[in-house]
Amino acid sequence: GLLSGLAFSALKTAQNLESNLTNLFKRNTELETLLAKLIQTCQHVEVNASQECDLLIEIIQQRRHIIGTKIKEGKVTRLRQLAQQIANCKQCIERSASLISQAEHSLKENDHARFLQTAKNITKRVSMATVLIPEINLNDTFDTFALDFSRGKKLLECLDYLTAPNPSIIREELCTALYDTITVVVSYKLQYTIFTRQAKVVSLCNSADSCMIVPNVKQNHYTVHGLQSGTKYIFMVKVGSCSSEPGKLKTNSQSFKLDPKSAHRKLKVSHDNLTIERDESSSKKSHTPECFTSQGSYGVAGNGFIDSGLVISGSTWYAIGLAYKSNSVSWALCCCNNNWVVRHNSKEIPIEPACHLRHMGILLDYDNGSIAFYDALNSIHLYTFDVALVQPVCPTFTVWNKCLTIITWLPIPDHLDSTEQLP
Repeated sequence: GLLSGLAFSALKTAQNLESNLTNLFKRNTELETLLAKLIQTCQHVEVNASQECDLLIEIIQQRRHIIGTKIKEGKVTRLRQLAQQIANCKQCIERSASLISQAEHSLKENDHARFLQTAKNITKRVSMATVLIPEINLNDTFDTFALDFSRGKKLLECLDYLTAPNPSIIREELCTALYDTITVVVSYKLQYTIFTRQAKVVSLCNSADSCMIVPNVKQNHYTVHGLQSGTKYIFMVKVGSCSSEPGKLKTNSQSFKLDPKSAHRKLKVSHDNLTIERDESSSKKSHTPECFTSQGSYGVAGNGFIDSGLVISGSTWYAIGLAYKSNSVSWALCCCNNNWVVRHNSKEIPIEPACHLRHMGILLDYDNGSIAFYDALNSIHLYTFDVALVQPVCPTFTVWNKCLTIITWLPIPDHLDSTEQLP
C-alpha cells in the first residue's frame, strides 16, 4: 500500500511537471513570437525612419537647388542691369566729350555770327543731353541678399519619433448590453488652464483651483469653447493615472474690421471693410459727424472694442493706433515722409525704425496696460506705451495718401510671447 501511494504521488508529480513544462514551452513560444514581432516592428521603424530622413534630405536638397537657382538668376539679372547702366553712362560720357570738343572748337571761332550760331546749337544739345542722362538707382535694383533658416532649424530640431498613446478608460457604468450586442463606452479626461510665467507647467496642470477638467471625452478630438482671445493655454489628456505631455496652444487675437460709418468722407472703405483709400473726389456725408471730421484727420475706426486679453494686428499704414471711443485720448504711431513719431496727448516722440518699413504690428496687453508697436516683417520692437486703460479701446487708422489694409485674427507671434517657459 505504501509503494502504491508513492507511485501514485510520483505519477501525479510527473504529470504536474509535464503540464508545467508544456506551459513553459508554450509561454516560451509566445515570448519568442512576441520577440520576433518586436524585432520586425523595430526593423520596420528603422526602415521607415531611414526613408523619412532620406525624403527630408531630398526635399532640403531640392530647396537648396531652387534657392541656388534663384540666387544665380538674381545675380544675372542685377549684373545685366548694371551692365546696361554702365553702357548708358559710357554713351553719356561720349556725348559729353563730343560736346566739350565742339565747345572748345567754337571758342576759337573768330566770326561773331558763326560763333553765336554754333553756341546756340551746342546749348540745345547740352540741354538734350542733360535730359537724357540715365537715372541710376542702386538701392532698389541691388538690394541685399538675405537667407534666414532659423524657423526651419527649429522645426528640424523638434523631429522625434511618435509613441503609441495609452489606452482609454472603459466606463463600465455607461456600457449597455442587449441579447447579442454590447456597447463599450470609453473616455479620456481633458485638462486645460491658462499658461502663465509665474508657475511651472506641471503645477498648473495639477492645480485643482486653476485647472479646468472636461470628463468623459469619448472621441480623439474635442472643442473647448469660451476661451479668451489672444491667450496661451496648456492642455493635458489623462487616461487613468497616466497623463500625456502638456501641449501649449494659443487662441487667435480678437477679430475686427473697419467701420465705414466712422470713416472720413474723403476715405473709401472696401467692400470687405479691410482696406481704406484716399478718395478726393468723394462727396459723401459722414454718418457720425463726431468721428474724423477735421480738415487734416482722414481716419476710420475699427468696428470692435477691446477690453481684455492680448490682441495683435498687422498692417501697412501711415498712422495707426488705439483710442477711447468716448473722447479724443489716443496712442498712435505716425509716419510722414519716412519720419516716424509716436503720439499721445498732443506730445510726439521721434523714433527710427528700420528702412522700408511696410508692415506694422500692434500688441495690446489691456490687463497689464501695455501698447507696443512692432516691425511685423523683421520682428523688431519700435516703441511701447505703459498706460492704465480705464475703458475699452478701439483701433483707429489715418491715411493721407494711397491706401491701407488691416490684417486681424492673428495669433501672437512666438518672438513677442514673453510667457514662454520650460516645464
